[in-house]
Amino acid sequence: MIPDSELPRAQNPLLQHAIETYASEINKTASVFRQFAISDLAFRPHPKSSTTEEIFRHQILSERRFFQEFLGSPEPEAREVFPLELSPEAFAMRLEELARPRLSFLASQSDEWWMETHPFFDVKRQRIWIFWRRVLHSAHHRTQLTVYLRLLDKPVVSVYGPTADVTWKGADPTLR
Repeated sequence: MIPDSELPRAQNPLLQHAIETYASEINKTASVFRQFAISDLAFRPHPKSSTTEEIFRHQILSERRFFQEFLGSPEPEAREVFPLELSPEAFAMRLEELARPRLSFLASQSDEWWMETHPFFDVKRQRIWIFWRRVLHSAHHRTQLTVYLRLLDKPVVSVYGPTADVTWKGADPTLR
């Protein structure tokens, strides 16, 4: 987990939410990874679906690509990003480890850098747009994994609020 006490301060206080959101999203994704067992890594709900392990690998590789290619962050070589041990806990720890230097990288960027247009696949977008696209991409894969958890009859952790498995006093799923 990346605690708030480790978060760097953004050059522009108006962009601090980006740093805090990225750390929070990494923590949420890592908490979902940790709900799986090693025996679940080969699970796929349909022959056309990715396995749990393939989604873990894609999450780590695509984060690396987004940050290096589209945002210019220094990143390890693709062959160096996976954990040595192939377990959900090792994937979660590696996800967090790779995110820590990105937080400092993002915090050190100027307003001009965030607003600069940069190639993104076959189009050009502002870096701030690319960053938020990364957050959305991660949320998409985390949601896939929460569906896998439900299909495996495993608890679904709280990501943005209460779940059928995790609730607390004052939690309101806003159903009424």
